[in-house]
Amino acid sequence: MALKATIYKADIQIADMDRNYYAEHGLTIARHPSETDERVMIRVLAYALHANEALAFTKGLFDTDEPDLWQKDLTGAIDTWIEVGQPDEKRLLKACGRAERVYVYCYSATSHIWWKGLANKLERARNLTVVNIPAETSAALEKLAKRSMQLQCTIQDGQLWLTDSVDTVLVERETFKAAAA
Repeated sequence: MALKATIYKADIQIADMDRNYYAEHGLTIARHPSETDERVMIRVLAYALHANEALAFTKGLFDTDEPDLWQKDLTGAIDTWIEVGQPDEKRLLKACGRAERVYVYCYSATSHIWWKGLANKLERARNLTVVNIPAETSAALEKLAKRSMQLQCTIQDGQLWLTDSVDTVLVERETFKAAAA
C-alpha cells in the first residue's frame, strides 16, 4: 500500500521590508512520506522569501518534473523555479532552460561538499541562485514545524526572522552563487 502525504497547514504573516511586501498567506503543504519536518520548513522559508499571489507549492517529491515551488506568469511560462535540497546538475540545467529565474535552497551539513562538486559545471547557468541555509539554522526551523502553524516572518536588510510566537529563528543565509544581474 502506498503511503499518503501528511498535510500541514500554515498561516504565515509576511512583512518583507526589503521588497515592500506585506501579506498573510494560508498555506497547505503536502509532506511526502520520505520528507522531513526540516525540509518542509525550508520550503516554507523559500515561500516566505519569494512570496506573492502567484507563487505556489507544486507536487514536488511526488512529481520529478516539477520543483518544490514555482511561479508562472499569465501565459503559463515559468517565471521562478525553486528547488530545496541538493539537486543534481542535469536537473538544474534543465530548470535554468525552462524558467526565467532558478533558486536552490540547500540546508545540509554537506551542502558545501555538494556545491564544490557542482560549482564549475553550473557557471554557465546565469539565471541560477544557490543559497545555503546552515545546518544549525535548519535544525532550529525544524523545531517550529507542526501540523498546524501560525507563523510570522520579518525580512529587513537581508535578515529574516521566523517566529511561531514562542520561538524565534534568525535565518542566516550564505549565497553560493548569485544569478547574473
